[in-house]
Amino acid sequence: MPRLCQTDGLSEDQTEILKAVRQFVDEQIIPVAQELEHADEYPQDIIDGLKELGVFGLTIPEEFGGLGESLLTYALVVEEIARGWMSVSGVINTHFIVAYLLMQHGTEEQKAKYLPRMATGEVRGAFSMSEPGLGSDVSAVSTKATKQADGSYSITGQKMWLTNGASSTLVALLVETDEGADSVYKNMTTFLVEKEAGFGETAQGVTVPGKIDKMGYKGVETTELILEGHQIAADQILGGEPGKGFFQMMDGVEVGRVNVAARACGLAWRGFELGVAYAQQRKTFGKVIAEHQAVLFRIAEMATKVEVAHNMMVRAARLKDTGKRMDVEAGMAKMVASEYANEVVEDSFRIHGGYGYSKEYEIERLMREVKFMLIGEGTSDIQKMIIGRQLLKEYKLK
Repeated sequence: MPRLCQTDGLSEDQTEILKAVRQFVDEQIIPVAQELEHADEYPQDIIDGLKELGVFGLTIPEEFGGLGESLLTYALVVEEIARGWMSVSGVINTHFIVAYLLMQHGTEEQKAKYLPRMATGEVRGAFSMSEPGLGSDVSAVSTKATKQADGSYSITGQKMWLTNGASSTLVALLVETDEGADSVYKNMTTFLVEKEAGFGETAQGVTVPGKIDKMGYKGVETTELILEGHQIAADQILGGEPGKGFFQMMDGVEVGRVNVAARACGLAWRGFELGVAYAQQRKTFGKVIAEHQAVLFRIAEMATKVEVAHNMMVRAARLKDTGKRMDVEAGMAKMVASEYANEVVEDSFRIHGGYGYSKEYEIERLMREVKFMLIGEGTSDIQKMIIGRQLLKEYKLK
């Protein structure tokens, strides 16, 4: 059992789940990740294996065919998967957020319709807030759903940065609706948009143009989504009531930040493993480089950062499981984990020296993948704004 990234207080079921996932990662993901990533090939066999393990239904209640596990269990599973290949954890993340939104905010009919098929992976979820030029300014959403005379809606607009944009069959889509509210945030609605998997026109008025070419995060497609007069029934509004989309999505984003923190922890963990292993193999000046004080200090700092990031991620996940507000804790965990992951992976890259620049070595892939952690679910600067504003409220002078 590795010394790093241990979590106290886990149940026997949680321990067995993590053991099974770790074995799957070691045997089915790590040996093929390099080849698939360099070819930018979708990891279908890996996804099928995760379906068999029940990962797609990990947090979905047992009454809907899932395992009914906690966010903590999910975050630790994501950490394990990201240790093997970060892209695969992205497939799970967006699916999980949509399932979470349904569990927390969906009507009973929506839960019964989608959750059983999401638990098996038959229905795959994607999460869509961002638009071209939008970034973290959610108030600037311009994709609009216009209410029709018969009570249905027509949606027109362009969405950006959809992980699973092509392979998904259900998209949680944040749009502008005219509810007559004074606040822009109360004029937003989340729709559950059904579509076929694939590129091109995947439903009436719904087009997935093609995948975006990225420096990392390969194997899994990231796409745009174009809607041109897409007709959708009012009962596809998440929760059945318009005007609540922003608040629903922010709940999902909190979970997403824990997920990105977990993915960053997995990358940091793998970066440390590769660095400490190479340091015991490579020799200079008649001894392995791990015996040089400079490298030894670097290894110690890397391990410490891995542990700090892991423990902050675990704390945020446990707090979310209690149902308490945890935007500060989620932001802290995401910020620290992403920054530390980048530092740990870079230190491992330095330990590898010139060989780290070769695509033959795994650390080259991690160097590209870990950069996404700085951006996904909001940059560190965005996290600092969220954290700082909330702290000023809580510590306001009286």
